[in-house]
Amino acid sequence: MALAPDSSGVARSDVVLIPGGAGLLGTANPGIRDDGESPCRQVRLKPFRVGATTVTNEQFARFVEATGYSTEAERFGWSFVFHTQVGPEVGPTRGVVGVEWWRQVEGATWRDINGPGTADQAWLPDHPVVQVSWNDARAYAKWAGGRLPTEAEWEHAARGGQGDVQFPWGDAEPDDTTSLPCNIWQGRFPTVNTGADGYLNTAPARSFEPNAFGLFNLVGNVWEWTADLYRISSLKRHVRERLKDMKGFRTSKGGSFLCHRSYCYRYRIAARSGTSPDSTTTHQGFRVVWPE
Repeated sequence: MALAPDSSGVARSDVVLIPGGAGLLGTANPGIRDDGESPCRQVRLKPFRVGATTVTNEQFARFVEATGYSTEAERFGWSFVFHTQVGPEVGPTRGVVGVEWWRQVEGATWRDINGPGTADQAWLPDHPVVQVSWNDARAYAKWAGGRLPTEAEWEHAARGGQGDVQFPWGDAEPDDTTSLPCNIWQGRFPTVNTGADGYLNTAPARSFEPNAFGLFNLVGNVWEWTADLYRISSLKRHVRERLKDMKGFRTSKGGSFLCHRSYCYRYRIAARSGTSPDSTTTHQGFRVVWPE
């Protein structure tokens, strides 16, 4: 079997064997129809191994120490930080037109997640590494002896053998008060997050209850890069127009701590998002797969 090298910090107990055979991709009950969530179709998959969690800060630090790798945010000199994570020490920032809650912060990287001098506040070794692009994630996966999952592999692993369910635990919807099975937004997005689930930002990569396969935080916490290009088969003109500006974008899965049903109902297994491969934010991470 092929597993990550010891230097990556991925122990055997952190890697889960996922059975092959017939898997499902998509759903018969789409939440956002124009995202290409349906139809639900059967796919054949070989067995594979996958990280029980997303890659953590500590694991990514080992990669950087071993290789001297510089992430794209470090090379660009800036990255995107959610407005509630920008502290006064960062100084003035620019917002993204239409989604001003995303701020362009000079010097924000995987080490200084929210900007220069913020490592002591935000960098926690057991939390998911963020501020990493698709290219960064692929570089880590290659070093660790693996690769990024396909969208079909990711969904197959997330369902845990339960069929066409909405969430890794089944079909029970999270809410803002009593059903809190994952790390998403509670309150009024984008200004009021009550943190009822215990976290205002990322949670430890190994938190909340795992799914039936023993995988943690497949929805919520951080978006997860996949290997696949973002494609949608649609005859709708507005969907085709949107895709014209998304050539080369990669598919992300699982949603993040910033998702709420009122704004981003994408913390579901079949939900998907397209992201530029050089994009980096405070809610984007990844996990690695290896052959059986």
